[in-house]
Amino acid sequence: MTLVLLTGATRGIGEAAAVALAAQGAELALVGRDRERVGHTAQRARAASGGQPVHEHVADLTLMSDVRALAEDARSRYEHIDVLANNAGALFATRRATAEGFERTFALNHLAPFLLTNLLRDRLRGGRVVTTTSDAHTSGRLDLEDLQSEHRYAAMRVYGTTKLCNILFTRELAKRASELHATCFHPGVVRTGFGKNENGIWKVLTTVAGPFFRSPERGARSLVWLALSEQAADLTGAYVQDEQVRSPSPQAQDDTLAAALWERSAELVGLSTGAPA
Repeated sequence: MTLVLLTGATRGIGEAAAVALAAQGAELALVGRDRERVGHTAQRARAASGGQPVHEHVADLTLMSDVRALAEDARSRYEHIDVLANNAGALFATRRATAEGFERTFALNHLAPFLLTNLLRDRLRGGRVVTTTSDAHTSGRLDLEDLQSEHRYAAMRVYGTTKLCNILFTRELAKRASELHATCFHPGVVRTGFGKNENGIWKVLTTVAGPFFRSPERGARSLVWLALSEQAADLTGAYVQDEQVRSPSPQAQDDTLAAALWERSAELVGLSTGAPA
């Protein structure tokens, strides 16, 4: 049985993916920051499953302490993880640092999947790491000297930059971790909780435009395909849209930048090295 650890599992793409993965026979470990919502998604997944286990984890992935606690919990419970689906993410309209001093969008969208993946590397041998990114990466501009957006904060630009980080992370992980397969995907513009974390223009825009967006089920399709399908089994380092390998932006293909981001990220989260565990 395939065990999938899925972050951001309690709404939108994550919730739809949980149900679809369960329906295809996967054992699930669902992660969300709200215990009640995790339980609700778990109930939906169990109803769609053939009786395979659905586990529940609660963690606020804007905090690296919670990422570490989640990894420790997962390591104690699962000898092997077949798929790590790094799906948690958000856009925040205003700049605010976490209690650990990280800008929230960068912490949640990039540092959390970077740290969680590295902490679970030995559990993922022979498995797959699937990271949710976005076509918004084309608007990102990665400045290694201003990863925290301290000099200028524009919500959509910062979000796009973190999605660029997701692709660079995937490319570099594929190079450094020959023991697993790393991919990322653009789900399309989907009706989710995206942009609704705070009041303001982004909440208004996403609410008004919502009816024109893709359904969460359609948005989750590439995640499920990359996690379980035989056709995707040999893919690594790839950026996927609609179950097809695509070319991301030129900056997203910059291997020197990818390596530098990896090393800088390892320093920020306190990993002694970016090498395999």
